[in-house]
Amino acid sequence: MAQAILLKDVEDLGQAGEAVDVSPGYLRNYLQPRKLAQPATAASLEDARRRQEAAERAAKEAAERAGETAALLSKTVLTIQHRAGEDGKLYGSVTTKEIADAISEARGLRIDRKKIQLDDPIREVGTYMVDVELSGGATARIKTIVAEEK
Repeated sequence: MAQAILLKDVEDLGQAGEAVDVSPGYLRNYLQPRKLAQPATAASLEDARRRQEAAERAAKEAAERAGETAALLSKTVLTIQHRAGEDGKLYGSVTTKEIADAISEARGLRIDRKKIQLDDPIREVGTYMVDVELSGGATARIKTIVAEEK
């Protein structure tokens, strides 16, 4: 058996960065040509360990930043001006793009409009709580006030 370090996730074999035992022919003829693995040497094992530690540190830092951003956004109150009729019904609706633009204007953060979760489109003047999913797995609830445009 030959030992190999996986460069990418391989189904039924292991995750990227793991050292696995495989037959020499499988490593030479299948894994190496497809750049899925490399032969395990002392230097490559150390390099894989360092890469895995760096990836874990980066993921931890991203989660911390997402938490900080979620705390900042939770304190944010957005006010969106929209044309409305006398009964408070909007002409049209407030879209996720408008909310993303308001977040960008208020806090300077670029949020993908697909990460903004609205159960139903906002079609009336009022106050709403909008959930925003952030990249590190954190979510923030933003108070959004939809006011009549004057």
